Amino acid sequence: MIPQNEIRDLAINIAKILDTKKARDVKILRVNEKTVLADYFVIATGTSTTHVKSLADEVEYEVSTKLDIEPASVEGRGLGNWTLIDYENVIVHVFNPQAKDFYNLEKLWADCEEIEFEKVED
Repeated sequence: MIPQNEIRDLAINIAKILDTKKARDVKILRVNEKTVLADYFVIATGTSTTHVKSLADEVEYEVSTKLDIEPASVEGRGLGNWTLIDYENVIVHVFNPQAKDFYNLEKLWADCEEIEFEKVED
């Protein structure tokens, strides 16, 4: 279990990892006032199925090795359409463009606060 004061930092760190690896449309949504599923969703898009897989793998690797946090579960690994990494308080969604358009989580959670983070310069 992640200490409460570190949950927001975890979401921001994950968003930065995704941004560094060239994920598109990286967003952090604070969803804790709308659902009991998590406090934050981190949503990102890969450019291809291979990119989706590598983004999810990189998040797992970096969070495990640098923060010593393991996911509670991972869904969709290896498919390349949508990978969900559940860190209990932070849920990471990495989509390919078609799945992102189909599920449109940003619209579904549009009334949630978007958390800003420092993005990598191109």
